[in-house]
Amino acid sequence: MPADPPASGPPLPDGVLEQAADWLLRLHEDDGPVTRAACAAWCAQHPDNARAWQRAERLRGLVAQVPGAWALPVLNRPQDRRRRAAIKRIGLWLALLPTGWVGWQRMGAGTPGHSEQTAVGQRRRLLLPDGSRLHLDTDTRVGVDFDSLHRQLWLERGQLYVDTAADPRTPARPFEVMTVHGRVRALGTQFNVRLLEHQTRLALFDGALEIHAGGAPPWRLAVRQQAGFDSAGRHLIAPLDDTVAAWTGGMLAADARPLGEVIAELSRHRRGVLRCDPAIAAMPVSGAYPLDDTDQSLALLEATYALHVQRSAGGWWVLVGPR
Repeated sequence: MPADPPASGPPLPDGVLEQAADWLLRLHEDDGPVTRAACAAWCAQHPDNARAWQRAERLRGLVAQVPGAWALPVLNRPQDRRRRAAIKRIGLWLALLPTGWVGWQRMGAGTPGHSEQTAVGQRRRLLLPDGSRLHLDTDTRVGVDFDSLHRQLWLERGQLYVDTAADPRTPARPFEVMTVHGRVRALGTQFNVRLLEHQTRLALFDGALEIHAGGAPPWRLAVRQQAGFDSAGRHLIAPLDDTVAAWTGGMLAADARPLGEVIAELSRHRRGVLRCDPAIAAMPVSGAYPLDDTDQSLALLEATYALHVQRSAGGWWVLVGPR
C-alpha cells in the first residue's frame, strides 16, 4: 500500500480506504438521507473510518473543480464487473491524497508537568512519551504529567481521545485521566473523555475503565459502553454511541440527532456566534459534516433540510432557522 505523506499520521489500512471509496460511489449514485445516514454510521464506527471519509470528501471536492469531461467518469458508478477495480483505483487515490492536517507531534520524555492546548477550530494529535496516542479536540486544554510513578493527564477543558500503549517501564505505571469530577484509570483502552460544566462524559471503544469520584466506591465501564459522572460520584451507564469519536477524523456524525445539538457542536469549531432557532431545534437530522469547514456543513444542512442560514455582522453572527 502506498505510504501516507509524512505529515498525515499513521497509514490507513487498504480495506478502510476501499470502504470509503465504496461509500463515495454509493453516495454519487444515491445521495438520499438513508444512504447519507448509513455512511455517517460507518464513519462513526472507528476513527480510521472518519479519517478515510475525510479524504473521500476532499477527493469529491477536487473532482467538482475539474472539467466535466474528466470529472464525470471518476465517480460515475461502473458496471458490476468493473466495480471492484474502480473501488481499488479510488482507494489508491485516497491513499495518495494529502490530508492537510498536522501529523503526530512527539512529546519528549523530559517534558513533565506541562499543558497542551488547542484553539477554537483546531485539533491536535500527540504521541506521548510512552507511545500512547492523544487526540485533542477544539478549544481543549490538558495537563500532562508523566514521571517514574504514574502517567497522568488532567483535562481542564474540552475533549480528548486516548489510545493507550503498554508502559515500557517495569513495574507498569497506571495511566489516568483526571477532571474536576474525578479520576479515570485506563486498563488497556481506547476511550473518549469530554468535560462539561456539571459532569464528565466517557465513551469506551476498547478495554476497560475504572472510575473514582466523590468518595463513592470505584466502578467500571466495559467495552462499548458510555457514561456520565459528577463530582458526587453519581453516574449513568448506557450503550456506546458510535458517533462520539467521529471528531477525531474531522467529522461530526449525526444519526437522527436533534438539529439544536448539531448546531451547538458545530459552534464549538468556529469563532463567532452560531445559534439554532428553538422552533426547529428538536428536528432530527442525519449525516456526516466536516468540522474544518463549518460553512460547508451549514450549506449541507440548509440544502438537505430546507433550512435558512441567516448571516449578519460579516458572518460573525449566524442563525439557523426554517426556510
